[in-house]
Amino acid sequence: MRKTLAVVLVLVLVGLGAPARADAGRAGFDLVAAWNRLALDAVRALRATDADAARLYAMVNVAIYDAVNGLAGDRAPALVPEPGPRGADTRAAAVAAAHAVLIRLDPDRAAAYDTRLDADLAGLRPGPRRVEGARWGGQVGARVVAARTGDGSTPVRAQPAGTGPGVFRAAWSGVQYRDVRPFAVADPVAHVPGPPPALDTLDYAAAFAEVALLGDAAIPADDKLATYQFWSLPAGSAQPAGAWIGIALTVSPGLSIADGARLLALLSMALADTTVATVRTKFDNRHWRPTTAIREADTDGNPLTAPNPAWSARAGSAGGTPEYVSGHSSYSGAAAAVLSGFFREDHIGFEYATDSAPGGVARRYPSFSVAAAEAGRSRVFGGQHFEFSNQAGLALGRSVAREVLTTRLLPR
Repeated sequence: MRKTLAVVLVLVLVGLGAPARADAGRAGFDLVAAWNRLALDAVRALRATDADAARLYAMVNVAIYDAVNGLAGDRAPALVPEPGPRGADTRAAAVAAAHAVLIRLDPDRAAAYDTRLDADLAGLRPGPRRVEGARWGGQVGARVVAARTGDGSTPVRAQPAGTGPGVFRAAWSGVQYRDVRPFAVADPVAHVPGPPPALDTLDYAAAFAEVALLGDAAIPADDKLATYQFWSLPAGSAQPAGAWIGIALTVSPGLSIADGARLLALLSMALADTTVATVRTKFDNRHWRPTTAIREADTDGNPLTAPNPAWSARAGSAGGTPEYVSGHSSYSGAAAAVLSGFFREDHIGFEYATDSAPGGVARRYPSFSVAAAEAGRSRVFGGQHFEFSNQAGLALGRSVAREVLTTRLLPR
């Protein structure tokens, strides 16, 4: 982890720069944060998948960033290259851009978004700067949605059920995301890791034994169950990407509107592109979940594993997608790397409660990497992933983050 962090911190040498704080004379990030919270609510209301959620967050934040940067920024655009009208209000542009995306992606709640936009604009100084800012932001948001139409995220496609040792058994949907056009990286496939350990290897047997013990529902372990639940983030939650958006909002209240928009654009683009590499890895490897592996260990050809037909995962389910890699791990690896790279510091303490935190109780973390490590490890505690899938997922996410940070939204 120290080596990875060192690589990320080198980004300051290629122009990442230290984020400015609001006390330097710029403000407005509170409005950006508020519209990101509305995006989190949209994902919850839509019961969006993890992949669809990451895409929605990226579209909202790309629109906000390009709207703000087009008026007051000196960095490369994310998607919309043209500058906006001189002197327009960046805050009006930011809220109008987010509004334009959300009314198109969540039309059933358009009236609520309209009301919020009107209230936010009413809080700004009236006049042509506000009018021009709102007009520009609305145009940028509409252009972002139009540009992402036909990106491969629809129609929904599925991979049929599989058979045989090592193969994920159930049909699963969402496989179209393996070919979705990325937001930031050149080629998501470049971040796909190698295959998992072969079934007849010592590495596989060691991971098998670990999850069979730590993830066994029959062995009481309140601490492990609570950690699994904290990071589980099922349908109806903000999803793993949303948890990290929330963490970013928690640690960045003092940022300027320009820096805050850039942080959230970098973070959400990395999360969305991590989805593509993760789904590609799952589709290509089609690896079985621990529940199947443990119950049918007599078919794996490994003398060091033994079947337990009665074994059940602590999570209460086997898992709905192929096991390798862990998506929770890949999202967490990407997010922690973006946050530590942006702030040029991993050891920033924070307190946060995910949507699935038992009793709504927050946890305290000393660093982004510690939180990411716990998020990944929670999948082993839940009996849904092997540790090699956790480690490969974390590495995949960090790899995506490095490319995003070193190539996107740099100074002109």
